[in-house]
Amino acid sequence: MSDLFRVEGLTKSFGGLAVSRDISLSMPEGERLALIGPNGAGKTTFVNLVTGQLAPSAGRVILNGEDVTGLGAVRRVRKGLVRTFQVTRLFSDMTPEEHVTLTVLQREGKASRLLGRFHGNSQVSGEVESILATLGLIEVARRKVREIAYGQQRLLEIAIALALRPKVLLLDEPAAGVPSSDTPRIEQALERLPPSLAVLMIEHDMDLVFRFAKRVVVLAAGEIIFEGLPSEVAADPKVREAYLGSYANARSVA
Repeated sequence: MSDLFRVEGLTKSFGGLAVSRDISLSMPEGERLALIGPNGAGKTTFVNLVTGQLAPSAGRVILNGEDVTGLGAVRRVRKGLVRTFQVTRLFSDMTPEEHVTLTVLQREGKASRLLGRFHGNSQVSGEVESILATLGLIEVARRKVREIAYGQQRLLEIAIALALRPKVLLLDEPAAGVPSSDTPRIEQALERLPPSLAVLMIEHDMDLVFRFAKRVVVLAAGEIIFEGLPSEVAADPKVREAYLGSYANARSVA
């Protein structure tokens, strides 16, 4: 299977400090990949490099066979490389329906027009409804963001990302700050993502990681120290030492 997304030798240094060292990985269409590691491992720096928020010191980012390393963040989004963020970036007085509608209009180059004109547009409305349904947000579609649960706000961010029609979706800690009672809602929504979409998820909730991922990459001190199946990662001595520790021990006892 050919790679949809690939990074080759991605490196970033600030002065004499290397925060990303020769990172290479690839994802085919439909991949479900988890990137894990301790705080300070360089996970968010990696995502910033991949999405054009930071320029690499060395290495390349390849999307669908095209070298996009020299492109800015907006152009990468337009080519299908989309991310979410650790902290919600929503408008508290807008509804989920309005957020997703505005994103669809922005994608189509129509965001400067009045939002209200498009509520009756069957094509736009149908797409918005489909996206909200995928993320389990239909029931709160017309409630203001400040009135819905934080877990639903995190799902709305994923809905906004889907409205940009990504080929590769990078989820930066989608369950961060979400109460454990709401984590199943996140997990169920992730299961409904389009099967052709390649998804890379950074997450500290290991139970969510092991249920979501088909493959796991572990980053420590800016370097990949493991790449393989979820069933193998907890047994790897380097991973146990650098990150999983007591979690791996708990899984072996369970």
